[in-house]
Amino acid sequence: MSCLLRAGIGSEEETVRDSTPDALAGGMRFGAYEIDCHADGSLCELGRGAMGVTYRATDTSLQRKVALKIIKTDIAERSDDARERFVREARAAAAFRHEHIATVYQFGMRLETGQYFYAMELIEGETLEDRVRRKGPLDARTTVGIAQQVTSALVAAEKHGLVHRDLKPANLMLVEAVKGSTEEPKVGRVLRTRRERTAQGAVPTVKIIDFGLAKAFHSATDPKSLTHDRFVGTPAFASPEQFEHSTLDVRSDIYSLGETLWFALTGKTPFAGHSLEELHRAQQSNVLPIEQLKAAHVPSRLKSLLGSMLAFEPASRPGTRELAARLQRCFPEVSRARRSRVALAAMAVVFGMSALFLFQPSRIRNSPLNPDKSIAVLPFENLSRDPDNAYFADGVQDEILTNLARIADLKVVGRTSVMQYKSGAARDLRKIGDELGVARVVEASVQRVGNRVRVNAQLIDVSTNQAIWGQSYDRDLADVFAIQSEIAMAIADELHAKLSATEKSEIERPATNDITAFDLYTRAKQLVLTPSFSVGEKPNLLQAADLLNQSIVRDPSFFRGYCQLAFIHDALYFFGHDHTPARLALAEAALQEASRLRPNAGETHFASAWNLYWGYLDYDSALAELEVARQTLPNDPQILFLTSLIQRRQGHWEESIRTLERAADLDPRNFGVLQTVAGNYATLGRYAEQQLWLGRVLDFEPNDAVTKVILAEVDFEWRADIQPLHQMINSIRATNPAAVPSIANWWLICGLAKRDAAAVKDALLAAGENPINLGNDVFSNRPFLEGVIGRMAKDDDKARSAFTAARAEQEKIVEAQPDFGPPWCVLGLIDAALGRKEEAVREGRHAVELLPLEKDAVRGPVMVKYLAVIAAWAGDKDLACEQLAIVVRPPSPVSYGQLKLLPFWDPLRGDPRFEKIVASLAPK
Repeated sequence: MSCLLRAGIGSEEETVRDSTPDALAGGMRFGAYEIDCHADGSLCELGRGAMGVTYRATDTSLQRKVALKIIKTDIAERSDDARERFVREARAAAAFRHEHIATVYQFGMRLETGQYFYAMELIEGETLEDRVRRKGPLDARTTVGIAQQVTSALVAAEKHGLVHRDLKPANLMLVEAVKGSTEEPKVGRVLRTRRERTAQGAVPTVKIIDFGLAKAFHSATDPKSLTHDRFVGTPAFASPEQFEHSTLDVRSDIYSLGETLWFALTGKTPFAGHSLEELHRAQQSNVLPIEQLKAAHVPSRLKSLLGSMLAFEPASRPGTRELAARLQRCFPEVSRARRSRVALAAMAVVFGMSALFLFQPSRIRNSPLNPDKSIAVLPFENLSRDPDNAYFADGVQDEILTNLARIADLKVVGRTSVMQYKSGAARDLRKIGDELGVARVVEASVQRVGNRVRVNAQLIDVSTNQAIWGQSYDRDLADVFAIQSEIAMAIADELHAKLSATEKSEIERPATNDITAFDLYTRAKQLVLTPSFSVGEKPNLLQAADLLNQSIVRDPSFFRGYCQLAFIHDALYFFGHDHTPARLALAEAALQEASRLRPNAGETHFASAWNLYWGYLDYDSALAELEVARQTLPNDPQILFLTSLIQRRQGHWEESIRTLERAADLDPRNFGVLQTVAGNYATLGRYAEQQLWLGRVLDFEPNDAVTKVILAEVDFEWRADIQPLHQMINSIRATNPAAVPSIANWWLICGLAKRDAAAVKDALLAAGENPINLGNDVFSNRPFLEGVIGRMAKDDDKARSAFTAARAEQEKIVEAQPDFGPPWCVLGLIDAALGRKEEAVREGRHAVELLPLEKDAVRGPVMVKYLAVIAAWAGDKDLACEQLAIVVRPPSPVSYGQLKLLPFWDPLRGDPRFEKIVASLAPK
């Protein structure tokens, strides 16, 4: 109203001056800088915001154009201390130089009026905000390119102790090179016309503006001292800690960058609100509108990264170095996505042009989709009449894949991912190449008739769908191993891969010369390396061990058979199916045979790493073995997978996630890898990111029952909402009954949470002979659950009878596995239920002693969790709350949904200490 009144009664000059946030009293000259005017006398304003107004100006000393920011007089407090700090920090920012930050030439104060100003490099281009408003959202590749440039600036700023505090699309200037220029874009270049800009798809150069006052808003001693308790920044792109006036570091800028990238990809901000309070509440919910990213076709890895950048807690966000590394890993995926879109557009153009040149021969040749030496060996087609020979065809394919994976000069996709493209309907090789990130695929058929074998193999360029190499082999069955080596060598030669003498020797070495031993080995691998396999499935492990034993009886020199057998025995030991010295001795015996046959082979070191990890929890030695194995098995994603498992046992959760992401590069459709990443995020309490990774599995396998159930379970763990899990289980029971045994444990948890005894009984029946997982790989017998049902029904006689039967069974398990913590947990629960309180607590403490927190960052907290339950059942609420408080903060095996709904915690309900812990986990 004041401005309108002055406009009505004042002079034109006064109107111009007073319409600015800070009237330009005393003229338009600030030191050596004079504000430019348009022909009509109006000021050349470049932009305005909360801090002041920016004008185009002239440096009269050096005769150059600058951007001059006139800062509001109330930004810095009027106290001498505040002004001194304000000037000191602004000068520090002005002394900072970086290629992606607009240079600040001078910071000063006009003595006549006390107004602060600073002159900076004039950037002739457009802001990211203007670009998105004008042309729509950017593609993922361009967005990642912009993010990489901004991140490099943040890395440098962090070293200087600077925080921008107002990163947003309007503060990122995009400068593009003139089309045809080979030089890097020069800042300050005046863009002529749109036709002179770079070709579509080039990533523009980014310059961050408004870095001149970045640190001036931060005070290490009192974050409110310069803001008068008011918000400073741009709400839609501000971090949660800015709303709370908390001390800031570079992770606040990383949060703002995440919101900026979200806007670039979707044209929207992830959180909305009509006030600061509403915006902050939306941030606290930490529920991201992922559907916006899906609609924008944002690749899964970039989705996951955005989820990390937008974590509510600063400690959960990546640092600058980690952010730079993850952006680099995003680039191949976003580049493939863009190439796919460009290819589709090009096809449309070609089809349109074909009408004009219908009778002219085409001279257009497509270039490879991906020039890298990347390859996927797809499952081979079995042409034999005997369906059992399908195992043989799979074995031939696996050997060729294994041989190619030894070549460090190639990128070879892992077995688990390619096995999902079984022969049947015609394959869309272009789509497969895009999904797996490869330029070439191998297809083949295998026909075994009597003592003859015929193999037809082709190497295909997925961009053209044309074979670039092919060969038929028709020989004696005994020659199949030589055929496998010949095919691998021929493909390596066609791809111009460099082979070391060791790699060549390994490829030429047959796995075995016994066809039957080879068949048995292949069948065993099929049992334990399918996408949906869990190493916790005891029947599969026992059957695989039996097949492998038969295999090495046939061929006592079958080296890889011993390696696989050691893995199986170690798994049976580690998961508690047979955690006995006898089982571990079987693993050791198989490993010794492998070492005797080939002590220096990568497979020997890999098997030794599993043994050291699963058998002895010797993490450092296992990692040392993996480092040796990696030298000769460069493309084996399982090496990275095991590395990640060890890292999280050591408590290095973020490092584990990064390693898993590298494994996903080599095995992009591996359920186990992707679900483990999701599991890490769940343990860290970062449920939105867990959902992103589970969604990545469902993107390529939308009907996978286990993944669908885990995704539905997130609402239970996060928000104590059991309905999504209940509905999903009912849906799977109705539409996919064959999958019900694989989801029986989740059905059991759902029944317990709903206090539905009938559902718990049905889940126990559905589980069949599979072990009952109470949670966190602590397995119980069936009578124990029957006792829990009796407790829920307040049927003391039934409960006691069931627990008494359960104790007899569990005592045998503990006697056989005295050094394994989880069975002691179950025994402690049973004794607590039977009123044997002292024994129960002693057994729970013994479990913690066997697997202490400092030795195992995964199972250690689980033992403490179960000690808390045991203490609660034994009536020792002090001990229960004490132990629960130890493990309640992430990374934690305890969730809000568990404490809120599961009957295990009923004895603590109403205790103020317990209720406070539960409330602390409630979603904000």
